[in-house]
Amino acid sequence: MATKPTIVLVHGAFAESSSWNGVVDGLLAAGFPVLAAANPLRGVKLDSDYLAGVLEGIEGPLVLVAHSYGGIMIGHAAEGNDRVRALVYVGGFAPDVGESGVALAGKYEGGTLGETLVAFDLPGGDDKDLYIVQSAYRAQFAADVPQAEAARMAATQRPIAASALNEPATAAAWRSVPSWFLFGELDKNIPAAVHRFMAERAGSRRTVEVPGGSHSVAIPEAAQVVALVQEAALATSDAAASAR
Repeated sequence: MATKPTIVLVHGAFAESSSWNGVVDGLLAAGFPVLAAANPLRGVKLDSDYLAGVLEGIEGPLVLVAHSYGGIMIGHAAEGNDRVRALVYVGGFAPDVGESGVALAGKYEGGTLGETLVAFDLPGGDDKDLYIVQSAYRAQFAADVPQAEAARMAATQRPIAASALNEPATAAAWRSVPSWFLFGELDKNIPAAVHRFMAERAGSRRTVEVPGGSHSVAIPEAAQVVALVQEAALATSDAAASAR
């Protein structure tokens, strides 16, 4: 029997690993080994190098799944790692070399994240940590998430260094690794038009646009995410490769 790949889940800004709880439950029930990696959210190179180190500590094939800013990281960490079989972007950035998160998010109209942010100086004064104002969090980030859960997410959100969102990508593993995309129609952080552009550019094997879905679509639609990850894992398994 073919070894199932380890599914590595990478959260983005203004969230934490627990945002994957429903997806983790579904993947574990399906028999996949899973790791919801912590994301430092300090900078593209630093965070991607950290993730690459995490991957080195896992044996066997890998499928990387990322939300939001985490998509930038998997595009770097998968580069040159032949154990990474598939990339799954869940409301995630898939930049090309030279593109930043800020530049991509602003490529088409519809993003309103900047209007909801509060910034705090980091030591040294050269950078700032960004949070979403809690009163705006649900409408901006998680409109399809139950109110109590969205309030908890707002209170426990992880900040991102402003410089990280402006740091250009230096790798784009989706150019050589098969990719799948899922996103919400009403994503206010990364407009749906941007997701469609990135998916088409990457030659997405399957693109799922969830009607009415927010930036946190993976929470209410965890089952759809699990199904897409399973599809990616099966399509890129050793058995599938030998059958082609």
